[in-house]
Amino acid sequence: MTKFFGIGVGPGDSDLMTVKATKAIKELDILYTPIARKGMKSTALRIATPFVDDSLEIKERKFPMTKDADERQKSWQLVADEVIADVKSGKNVGMLTLGDPSVYSTFSYIQKLVESQIEIEIVAGISSFSQIAATLKQPLMLDEESLTVIPATKPTEVISKFIDDNQNIVIMKISAKFDEIFDLLNQKSLLNNATIISNASMENENIIQVSELTKQAEIPYFSTMIIKK
Repeated sequence: MTKFFGIGVGPGDSDLMTVKATKAIKELDILYTPIARKGMKSTALRIATPFVDDSLEIKERKFPMTKDADERQKSWQLVADEVIADVKSGKNVGMLTLGDPSVYSTFSYIQKLVESQIEIEIVAGISSFSQIAATLKQPLMLDEESLTVIPATKPTEVISKFIDDNQNIVIMKISAKFDEIFDLLNQKSLLNNATIISNASMENENIIQVSELTKQAEIPYFSTMIIKK
């Protein structure tokens, strides 16, 4: 029976893709990927390229990065309808996701729209914050410590409470609101406890101690902050 695969490709280094992910790609007839800048591959596809055969059909589709919920929903529905038709026609169909398909992934929205009609298989990937912890040689949590993972797009007062209530905090999409979060950490005397890694595991990976920055610092899009209290 044919399926729709959600395949995590990890944080950036192709060597961090799981064996299961590479095997799943080999089973595909069609691969969906976001439309990237003209003439370029999406980041997830670039990561997976060493394991993608030239014969694999690639479908570039629009996955808008917008706050307009209606526009996002319409785009997701168009892709979902096409995925359903492809799988029902006897094709194995896949969608690559950065990191893990179950962590802040567009795949989850497509899954919700198709899972009542076709079979789904999810192949987990290494999340960016797991790789960051490995790079920093720091545990994410020990014993009875807690870990919370939040997006920087949450209201600042909500982020502040998460920081107060947890020992270890991962803030994804930190570039979206770095100046406000910098102020929060400064007020809580936690600048020395926070680290940002940009482009984790990629050739241009950069480790930044937040205490060395100013609130006006330009933070690359693929950046994650870890706060260890």
